[in-house]
Amino acid sequence: MITLIKNIKQLIQTEKTPVKWVAGADMAKINTIENAYLLIENELILDFGKMIDLPKINADKIIDASGKMVFPSYCDSHTHLVYAGSREIEYSDKIKGLSYEEIAKRGGGILNSAKLLAETSEDELYNQSLARINEIIKQGTGAVEIKSGYGLNVNSELKMLRVIKRLKETTNIEIKATFLGAHAIPAEYKGRQTEYVDMLINEMLPLVASENLADYIDVFCDKGFFTVENTDRLLMAGMKYGLRPKIHANELDYSGGIQVGVKYNALSVDHLEFTGDDEIKTLLNSETMPTLLPGAAFFLGMVDPPVRKMIDAGLPIALASDFNPGSSPSGNMKMIMSFGTIKLKMLPEEVINAVTINTAYAMGLEKTHGSIAKGKIANIFITKRIPTYEFMPYAYGSNLIDKVFLKGKEVL
Repeated sequence: MITLIKNIKQLIQTEKTPVKWVAGADMAKINTIENAYLLIENELILDFGKMIDLPKINADKIIDASGKMVFPSYCDSHTHLVYAGSREIEYSDKIKGLSYEEIAKRGGGILNSAKLLAETSEDELYNQSLARINEIIKQGTGAVEIKSGYGLNVNSELKMLRVIKRLKETTNIEIKATFLGAHAIPAEYKGRQTEYVDMLINEMLPLVASENLADYIDVFCDKGFFTVENTDRLLMAGMKYGLRPKIHANELDYSGGIQVGVKYNALSVDHLEFTGDDEIKTLLNSETMPTLLPGAAFFLGMVDPPVRKMIDAGLPIALASDFNPGSSPSGNMKMIMSFGTIKLKMLPEEVINAVTINTAYAMGLEKTHGSIAKGKIANIFITKRIPTYEFMPYAYGSNLIDKVFLKGKEVL
């Protein structure tokens, strides 16, 4: 099956030789081709270039994209979209002035989601999550990482991870699964964090590994959550089962999470509102992707991370949605680009790199996703008629997607 998309006004994020990520000053640059074509064969990108160079080919399907642009699908490298119910009542508490930490101490937050999840059947959890998957596909996301962490006991964590596995098997979107048993300390372990970590290591991790339910392991290493010492133990245990680390770090304070993440070659360290010179120095020359979650900072009214300082130092930056019921109830990556430009003062080119190539790396998918390159998976979307690529983050409330392709198949 060969599909030809022709007369593309502008083909965005093209690569002749794919790179693993884009960093520093290079984040302000993207490669584009005007008046372009794109050829897709089965699941892969076959060829692309200027219309004047279009080879003679018998395509099974031809799409005229006159006046429209083609982007690689977004890669969303940090979500919690498998959850039960919602938490809008806590949102009202937040409006009344309660902090995220205060809500959590009252039994809300993650513990509230854990209670709802325990009461929800696996089939119902799958159906709720599938609706969210279909929503983000329509919004242009072609690859997504999904974390557990609303279970906090053996049965519920396994339930979440089995739902993620089922989503992998029943949808066209690329999914990576992350075991986040260390998302919060369950009420029954209050004051006994080390004992809970012992249970994660000795009971939960072996079961997760035996069913091959996770690609990565994550820990919420931050003020009021897991200590550096217990994070260290969990990451070491996860690595013994072949799970590469990802870390929630420095959202609430300078926690040491960035340093312990780099120590264990974490694929990414995420949030990073509190990032100083020492943290930047640690990240430089590492293989760890700094990943910012501006939707959560916006929703919670938190300080913004020092993104300009990080880019100027030469770091790569990824942006992800943090789609979850408590602090970022949206997986709209186009909106995340807008937050990147409006709140973080990133350039349109920087946010495009941050939600494609760099987030692909933060999911271990840089060789197959995140750009328009020969041989990569044909996950792309065609925009409606727009004047420039800068219009995407600029028009923050508009739906600008016309068609979506996942693995070479038109799904919208």
